[in-house]
Amino acid sequence: MTNTVIVYAHPQETSLNHAILLAVENQLIQEGISFNVLDLYADHFNGQYTAAEYHLYRQGKTLDPLVKSYETQLRHCERLIFICPIWWNDVPAIVKGFVDVVFKRNLFYFAGKRGIRGNMPQLKSVQVLTTSTSPTWYLKLFCGDAIRKVFLNGTFKQLGIKTRSWQNFGGVTVKTASQCRHYLAKVQHEF
Repeated sequence: MTNTVIVYAHPQETSLNHAILLAVENQLIQEGISFNVLDLYADHFNGQYTAAEYHLYRQGKTLDPLVKSYETQLRHCERLIFICPIWWNDVPAIVKGFVDVVFKRNLFYFAGKRGIRGNMPQLKSVQVLTTSTSPTWYLKLFCGDAIRKVFLNGTFKQLGIKTRSWQNFGGVTVKTASQCRHYLAKVQHEF
């Protein structure tokens, strides 16, 4: 089974996010780690509920074969990596939709009197790699630190994932090509 799943969300293959994806893939290959990429845009993933899909949500079921495939892969992964840009100070809507539609109640978590209790004992870590126009410090201090506070320490903490990390390459629109290459080398080295 695949022990690492990468959720990738960017519509352009010429983006820095795509280069980050390639750097991570190369490092995982060098380390002999099996992985699978869920390319949300290439897969034409729809992160919106239909009435029929929402009806099945509480049962942990779906009619969508793509969602079923994603769920199967997530049920067996030990490491989950998100690679995406930050748009309007948060993950893109397609990533939020992925979490909404794929992480179903009574499949990936249970609802109880004290809130959500995760049901993903095999998943050991979640890593988020992002790029942003805003500098990272600005996102943290003035924009609510949504990736850390909500995405990681809210959603994935509730799912029971103890190891959670976020790395952002901020201020991308003012970075030089050399700075981007240096960052990509750093990403590959750290993985």
